[in-house]
Amino acid sequence: MEIWINPACSKCRSALTLLDAEGADYTVRRYLEDVPSEAEIREVLDRLGLEPWDITRTPDPLAKETGVRDLPREGTEPARQRWIAHLAAHPKLIQRPIITAEDGTAVIARSEEAVREALSRKR
Repeated sequence: MEIWINPACSKCRSALTLLDAEGADYTVRRYLEDVPSEAEIREVLDRLGLEPWDITRTPDPLAKETGVRDLPREGTEPARQRWIAHLAAHPKLIQRPIITAEDGTAVIARSEEAVREALSRKR
């Protein structure tokens, strides 16, 4: 299990606290320092079952500044790839925390329930 975090994020700290309390075996990835590649973002999206615009922090001022809000949200591969490239270039815009579960899926763990869901997903 891996968790993508920003240590400054209270939701990330809460998720880590819960994982520790449950004795979970996990690896921390500080994704602002260890920036995920486009391939890694694509893999996480597949595991989440979501599109890149679904995990983009569009209310963030950086989203407006960088123009990601204006990118098309079509289901086409070129549109999807533009979003993925944008997230790789601006990882601050990736929703957090993301936990990759043991069963090959992933969850955006912004609530205690989501963290517990990730913990319950066994191989």
